[in-house]
Amino acid sequence: MQELCLLCWAILLGLGQACPEPCDCGEKYGFQIADCAYRDLEAVPPGFPANVTTLSLSANRLPGLPGGAFEEVPLLQSLWLAHNEIRTVAAGALATLGQLKSLDLSHNLISDFAWSDLHNLSALQLLKMDSNELAFIPQDAFRSLRALRSLQLNHNRLHTLTEGTFTPLTALSHLQINDNPFDCTCGIVWLKTWALATAVSIPEQDNIACTSPHVLKGTPLSRLPPLPCSAPSVQLTYQPSQDGAELRAGFVLALHCDVDGQPAPQLHWHIQTPGGTVEIASPNVGADGRAPPGAPTTRGRPRFQAFANGSLLIPDFGKLEEGTYSCLATNELGSAESSVNVALATPGEGGEDALGRRFHGKAVEGKGCYTVDNEVQPSGPEDNVVIIYLSRAGSPEAAVTAAGVSGQQPPGLFLLGQSLFLLFLASF
Repeated sequence: MQELCLLCWAILLGLGQACPEPCDCGEKYGFQIADCAYRDLEAVPPGFPANVTTLSLSANRLPGLPGGAFEEVPLLQSLWLAHNEIRTVAAGALATLGQLKSLDLSHNLISDFAWSDLHNLSALQLLKMDSNELAFIPQDAFRSLRALRSLQLNHNRLHTLTEGTFTPLTALSHLQINDNPFDCTCGIVWLKTWALATAVSIPEQDNIACTSPHVLKGTPLSRLPPLPCSAPSVQLTYQPSQDGAELRAGFVLALHCDVDGQPAPQLHWHIQTPGGTVEIASPNVGADGRAPPGAPTTRGRPRFQAFANGSLLIPDFGKLEEGTYSCLATNELGSAESSVNVALATPGEGGEDALGRRFHGKAVEGKGCYTVDNEVQPSGPEDNVVIIYLSRAGSPEAAVTAAGVSGQQPPGLFLLGQSLFLLFLASF
């Protein structure tokens, strides 16, 4: 009913509107057509009848499409914009065209495209974006295009495509992606597998080829040799330390994230503390624990020091640093994460106080534990609870060396501080 009212309104309004001066408007084969092709236009002209269903702006000099460019023509079913000079399609330029079935943006210079506008174009059946400067397509770009039958992305600058990009296109029968400079690394292997198995027609498959790496340049994707690829895996490793050394002020906590995967994953730390969330791209310090010039520091050092070998050092560990420490690894094939909850025991809750008196264990984030002869016993067979002692040691620099930050061996988990309190780590 709503669509019928919109149609009636558009027809009545359209009867009373003239065609923009540079264009020709009329009815042909039952369609209301506005022909503005080859008019040397540098902008979308205003004043279209609201009942226009086909609009051609091909072969002009349009430099871009601003938001709301086609608000006057909500019933548009076909829009032809090929052979212009369009570089940018702004958000909202196409979003109002909910009845659009055919969209031709080929042979332009588009590098900046509002992919979210496509989410409103659920009626779209033909999308031509070939011969542009597109270098990236979001994974969810086509999520609403279940009626799309033909998609042309050939002759762009696409280096890769995210796995699942074409999954929503359940009606797709024709796809052109040839003549793109594909980087044939692990992230593109899925496309080879999908292209060989799909029923979608994909012409010119010999021209869907690698541009890099150099050893694979010119190799058709269909003949890409097996690559040594694996998704990331991570593990937070640690071991108690009770080494004696001169006692220094403050606590130092060292964590280590063992990361595996091919290609080598990017490492990232996500830390949730009472004061908020901290995100750290590793590394953020050099091998000496010092941050680059201009980076925020406390007493000349970052609050959290992430090293290149996967170690994370927290000098002056205290109540404000309690929380969840997560190590995330990401490569072209996916991501993996491992986390620990870290909490300091206080006198009366577990371990020994500063005078050496015994006290009972406490639960950490739902992980029950108790102390027996300086060991923590899990309260259930699936709980992974580890006791870590505050050990006597030297300066933070000594802790870095002890933790293996500057060496080759994966470090364990160490604490240095003033009191022999217990630190509980509940892994999950």
